[in-house]
Amino acid sequence: MKPYCYITFSTTFSAIRAEEMLKSQEYIYKMVPVPRSISSSCGTALNCHCEHIKSIKLYLKSNNVEMENYYQVNEMGIKTPQVKILDLDKDKE
Repeated sequence: MKPYCYITFSTTFSAIRAEEMLKSQEYIYKMVPVPRSISSSCGTALNCHCEHIKSIKLYLKSNNVEMENYYQVNEMGIKTPQVKILDLDKDKE
């Protein structure tokens, strides 16, 4: 199965602000409840295509939207999904 990527937020305000900022962009995304396999302070996460997560992160960061973490989740049918925390700050924009 194709992996999904998620951006989590520390506050509901940040999640709502991210959604408002992205409405004017071409990205395909969806605001969803945080998957059980991911822990977050806020109950809302942004689900997006993994190939777009870095550019979405840069766009939101340039608009001062606070994000908590970035995840890649590989669904495995009835098995527990594999979760990988993405280090998108590795190459220091």
